[in-house]
Amino acid sequence: MYLALFLTPWMLGYALSTIVMNHNMVAPQTFVKEREQPYSADLESATPREIGEQILQDLHLEGAFNVQGPRPDGTLVVNRNDLISPRRITYDPVKRSLVVERQLEKSSQLLNRFHHRRGFQTPYAADQAMAWSVDLVVVAMVFWALSGLWMWWEMRATRWWGLAATTFGIGIFLFFAFSI
Repeated sequence: MYLALFLTPWMLGYALSTIVMNHNMVAPQTFVKEREQPYSADLESATPREIGEQILQDLHLEGAFNVQGPRPDGTLVVNRNDLISPRRITYDPVKRSLVVERQLEKSSQLLNRFHHRRGFQTPYAADQAMAWSVDLVVVAMVFWALSGLWMWWEMRATRWWGLAATTFGIGIFLFFAFSI
């Protein structure tokens, strides 16, 4: 019971985010410019990943990110992944400038980011903690499923109904798994 109470926010988060994704309610990403500034760091021999890391460090926005580019016009886009306010930073080495944009807050986008958050790929403590908490949710769900099967088996009077429900559930699951 206490484990279930502790994991309630995660279960609600995944339930709500799954509804949003299942019904295609995720709003398109909309960014608003926060600032544009000159940027004159010497990054000529750096890889795109190293450039992104240096830019985020200089902007004091360290954290999980990915890099797109360089594009045909030479620009590099650094996407700073953040659950609450992700940012897109466009680096233009020709103009030697940065454009920092913040994604507008939309609940469907927040739920989508929550659902797709990954943590073990980054060295950041918050991402690692989130990844461990997701693993705890998975272990709890497996435990709840197995303990439910065990309790069903111990209640002899309901074995046939339980067998019918389990068989039907497995059948529907396999139908969807192999037909979609």
